[in-house]
This record gives sequence, structure tokens and C-alpha cells, in this order.
Amino acid sequence: MLDHPLNSLGFAKPPSETRVVVAMSGGVDSSVVAAQLKEEGYDVVGVTLQLYDHGAALAKKGACCAGRDIHDARRVAETMGFPHYVLDYENTFREAVIEEFADAYLAGATPVPCIRCNERVKFKDLLATAKDLDADCMATGHYIQRKMGDAGAELHCAADANRDQSYFLFSTTPEQLDYLRFPLGHLASKAETRALAAKYGLPVADKPDSQDICFVPNGNYAAVIEKLRPGAAEPGEIVDMSGQVVGTHRGVIHYTIGQRKGLGIGGLGEPVYVVKLDPDARRVIVGPKEALSTRVIPVREVNWLGDAPFDSQAEWHINVKVRSTRPPRPAVIRPISATEAEVELLSPEDGVSAGQACVFYAPEGSRILGGGWIWRGR
Repeated sequence: MLDHPLNSLGFAKPPSETRVVVAMSGGVDSSVVAAQLKEEGYDVVGVTLQLYDHGAALAKKGACCAGRDIHDARRVAETMGFPHYVLDYENTFREAVIEEFADAYLAGATPVPCIRCNERVKFKDLLATAKDLDADCMATGHYIQRKMGDAGAELHCAADANRDQSYFLFSTTPEQLDYLRFPLGHLASKAETRALAAKYGLPVADKPDSQDICFVPNGNYAAVIEKLRPGAAEPGEIVDMSGQVVGTHRGVIHYTIGQRKGLGIGGLGEPVYVVKLDPDARRVIVGPKEALSTRVIPVREVNWLGDAPFDSQAEWHINVKVRSTRPPRPAVIRPISATEAEVELLSPEDGVSAGQACVFYAPEGSRILGGGWIWRGR
């Protein structure tokens, strides 16, 4: 008897015998993934995480995994006829993501909580739950591709560069990648996703994309931090690079590296930017644009997705991205250990900030080689 051919998720058995847990946020992307897999005949189980109290002031109507989104995910499951569960991960999310977010801002860093959520909640605890449900794999609506290479599963950028989410998924480990599937990564545009949603008659087909961090209403980071850490926004001095006081500020948490607008200072003869934050002294340091230029970046907590061990050679000549909105640039990475490195940019970048991710890309092709966290600004 011949072995069964591989199904679309890469298993040598019929879809009906393949259980897949779909992480459903209530948005159109994950809903389409669930609907498509159900239509293909897979044994689909939808799971939505309640990540915070959607009745609290911290939450935002229409944000990921707030009350409306749980309702929408449930409606999609009812429409397509598969089971759906809501899991309360509120305490986990607060401890693993929100608390660190607040502490990072207080320390003068610029955190990326969406990466920590993927790393510490969705691809850790939820993935473990999927295994407990005897699922063969877990699927998400992320725009990224998983491809099989000579050494196993590889992570690749989405076909649609405008939707690519590789910056937010660099910390996906090889073990997690073995278990994860990303059915939307090959689509050419978001319009294709919405067309599929309409085809399946999903109630979320025209639902707008969420733009903000789910627990930050209207992008107001400072208000959330002040709620979590009362008294965090203490005023202080704005000084130039020589230490001369040029103004006052209303709290270091209101400022980020590279910021130019909203400083409330003038008469300096040239535009100035935030070049450093000193939360201990409650100081915001400003300077000319050239003072933002950074060539050498220390990174830690490196997650390496290359075929050879990260510290198996002295240098890696690859491309890196230091902000989600910027294209990858050529760099030399010098490993210090299996999880720490020094990144030297061939062309300096402006506004590099501690707390951001530095994501590694192959110099040719679409493969993501991992990344690390920028841990010391400037």
C-alpha cells in the first residue's frame, strides 16, 4: 500500500484525519485561515485568547481579542461549523507582556509588545494548548511563509511585502516552526484575503484592520503606563548634548529616540531631535540629526534560524532591519555567544533604540535568519 500523499499542511494523511488548532483573533485574517482549512476538510478547532479584561479602561473597542473580537471569532466558527473555545490568558498576558512594556518605557527603552506576545503567549502557551488538544499543528493568520529547506522548516517573508510580518516573528524558534503553519503567507495582497472571506460568507469580511497595540487605546502609550505605574510621568529637564538646560518636559515616558515634534523648545538655531533618554536623572537629551546616527548595535536574546550554529563562525554577512517600517540593510554580525552579538551596519541608521528588535535576513532571497533585542541604545 502506497503512503498517502502529503496534504496542504504537510502531513501524509487525509485532511479529515489532521487536526489543526487555529489561533483566532476575531479579525479577517485568522478567520479566513480557519474557514479555508475547514472547507478543505481539516479537523479544525478555533481558539481565541482573552488577553485582558475587555470591560476595563485599559482595553479598546475593536482591538485584538477584546470583547467584540471574541464574539466575531465565535460567529465565524458557527458559520463554518467547527468548535471554538475562549481561553482566559489575562494574567499570563499582563505578566509576560504588559508589565514588561511599562517597565521598558520607564527605563527609557522603546518596546515592541507584539513580538513578546507572539513569543511568550501565542507561540508558547497557546501552542502547548494545541498539543494538549492532540492537534497535528497550529495555524495563524500571520503574513509570513514557512518553507521546507534542506535542514528543515525555514521562515520566509510574505509574498506581499506590504503585509510582511517577519519583524514581529523573528523570535519563533525552530521547534515552534516545526509545529506552526501560516496559510496566508503566499497571498499577493490583502484584497485576496478579503475576497476569500466574502467567498466563505464570513461576517468579518469587511472588518477593518486593527492598527494599534491591543491594550493601548488610540496609541496613547503614556496614559497606559501612567495607569500601570502611577507617578511615572514626573517632569524634568531637556538638555543639549553639553548638558545645558534648554527646556522642561512632562515625563520621559512621553518621548522616544529620534523624536523631533512636540519637544516644546525653540530658538536653538537648528532642528533638534531626542538622541538619548536618561530616566534615572529624568532628563531628555536633544541634539542635531547627525547625533542620531548609529553604526554599531549590541543585541542579546538572539534567536538564530540559520542552518549552522550562530556562534560557529566569527562573522555573518547578512541584512538586518532595526525598525518594522524600514527595509533590511547590509550588516556584519559578530557573535559574542550563542545568544549575544555585535551588529555593525554598513550604512549608519538614525533613531536606533533599546527595546527594539534587530531582525536578520539572508542577503539573497526571502529567508529570515532570526534576530535579537537591541539592549543598549547608542
